[in-house]
Amino acid sequence: MPTRPFVALALAFAATSLLPRLTEAQPGSAVTSAPMQRAAQLDLAGSTSQARVIFQALIDSAADLAARATAQRAMAISYAFDGDCASTGKYEEVVIAYWATREQAEPQNAFYQEGEMADEAARVCIDAGDLAAAERWYRRGYEDGIKEPAPPTHARSLWEYRLAHALGRLAARRGDTTEARRQIAVARRILDGDSAMAAQQERFFPYLVGYVALYTGDLATAEAQLKQAVDLRGNQRDPFLRCLLAQTLERLGRREEATAAYRQAYDLATAHNPPAAFVRPFVRRKLGLPASP
Repeated sequence: MPTRPFVALALAFAATSLLPRLTEAQPGSAVTSAPMQRAAQLDLAGSTSQARVIFQALIDSAADLAARATAQRAMAISYAFDGDCASTGKYEEVVIAYWATREQAEPQNAFYQEGEMADEAARVCIDAGDLAAAERWYRRGYEDGIKEPAPPTHARSLWEYRLAHALGRLAARRGDTTEARRQIAVARRILDGDSAMAAQQERFFPYLVGYVALYTGDLATAEAQLKQAVDLRGNQRDPFLRCLLAQTLERLGRREEATAAYRQAYDLATAHNPPAAFVRPFVRRKLGLPASP
């Protein structure tokens, strides 16, 4: 979804506006210190165990709860590079617990961030193939996000759109074409009903349609929609969308084009986030690339 490039983790703990993304689009890197930069590079290179030694040290030495939560979120993403849905969820849970302590002081931001963290865990789980866990997390993200009190700074329609987007992709992964298409229609209606929200989120709609088409075997539609998606402003550097397009081209038997798209996706996957956490190891396996930056 909708799972938007994400802001840097440090900025994620500041007041936010309606971000031009979904949890499924590209989040920003956790590069708030030199050690964190080093750990992030280790994850990108495939040296996840070494990265987590650094992240744990940052957690243990954090100067305050906010800094600890930042490091814990980075640890969650580190586990995503191994496709470890359960461990990612464990660390996202403690970050959510931090934001729960901020509900009285900054209620609009706190509930938004709780929803964000749940959606981030969901994104890792769907990419890892744990669809049941992904659905639980996506529904939790929706439930937390809509608790934001008045005056809301994030429209309820945003959370409704994210959930429909997620449920559509989950249905496609489960082979339920009818439900996937129904959720596409729901997502379309939500966008059409809120032009302000749609101005930020419209670019993720072809991603949804293309994703569903890919996983339900409609490769012509998948190619058309994903090509549209990667060309939209704000999406051009999204490695996950490029990877989906590469998978489509590969299934169509166009190996040279697929290889080029895989390499583009790999080269774009430089952030410490769920898209890169999926793309880097996936493309390394696909193309037999060495485990190095």
